[in-house]
Amino acid sequence: MRTPVFDAHVDSLQRALDLGDDLGSVTGGHLDLVRGRVGGLQAVVLVCWVDPVHIEVGAARARCSRLLDQYNALLDRHPKLVTFGGNGALVEEARRHGLIAGIAGIEGGHSIEESLEHLEEFFEGGVRVMTLVWNNHLSWISSCREGAGPSTPAGLSDFGRDVVRRMNKLGMLVDLSHASDQAFYDTLDVSERPVVASHSGCRAVNDHPRNLSDDQLRALGENGGVIGAVFCTPFLDGDCAQALVRLRASAEHESIDAGSEAATFFARARFLQEAAPPLPLDRVCDHICHAAEVAGVEHVGIGSDYDGIDHTPAGLEDASRYPALAAALLERGFTEAEVEGIFWGNMARAFARATGERQQFCRIR
Repeated sequence: MRTPVFDAHVDSLQRALDLGDDLGSVTGGHLDLVRGRVGGLQAVVLVCWVDPVHIEVGAARARCSRLLDQYNALLDRHPKLVTFGGNGALVEEARRHGLIAGIAGIEGGHSIEESLEHLEEFFEGGVRVMTLVWNNHLSWISSCREGAGPSTPAGLSDFGRDVVRRMNKLGMLVDLSHASDQAFYDTLDVSERPVVASHSGCRAVNDHPRNLSDDQLRALGENGGVIGAVFCTPFLDGDCAQALVRLRASAEHESIDAGSEAATFFARARFLQEAAPPLPLDRVCDHICHAAEVAGVEHVGIGSDYDGIDHTPAGLEDASRYPALAAALLERGFTEAEVEGIFWGNMARAFARATGERQQFCRIR
């Protein structure tokens, strides 16, 4: 089965900025638009992820803007391949014309530097999705990781609630992957529009803090939101996670140095992909099946986390391979209509309801 794909979370802009990759041509990463098109990609959220080290020198927003410039450059350079996916109507228009809808996102609210004005600037620059928090805790929201200090709210602060309200008003999709449980529920209490957990798994299948509990899955479904099934193997399987921990501690892994932080990350990822025991594709299906059972199949989508992870399941090594997962889901008993919903319709619906009708688009200079 070939189905259109809406991938709700990829990190490939980092390759463009730090390695000079042109995502409109074949690259050495997990995802570029050429291989994506082979796999059925029709919409993709290209996130600007900023390493928290930039916070210390007051450069998080600047780094995010540079990544957003890469998104803008991609649209300019390849107009016959990708176009601005500013809301649901523009995403559907792109699909009708055989183009990929490129959607700019931010991963981690530290990039707005505690300013609603900066949030609005990023919206005007084309951003339509923001993951509220990454693994680092902020003054206005806690992440799912340990280590929150006494100044960190258990969930959302008053400013955090204002961020969610402003995103609703602007037409930006709220993403709750990485958020603490309390921040997850606080956001659902505030948001008047559907939210997503763009790249997460199910805690009942693998007990990992980045995954959602059954109660969260049910609440997400009641909100009209969607969980994007992630391809990050440590989130999917505990034994695989332990194998990767051992390999990352090995002398061979530590000895890999490609000359820059980004190049070294991807070189080490290639080592892990080859050296780690393969995780069967069925393990991704386990998480999708569980999410569909608990939240409802209409609340499950895809959020690969391509180019943000260092090990993928067997059969999903790059963006040309989405159809392998579709075939596996059919074998697990999903109907073709349900599979198309998982790969396209469910995430497209949530994105359309969150983004509304506003289409303005200018660029941060």
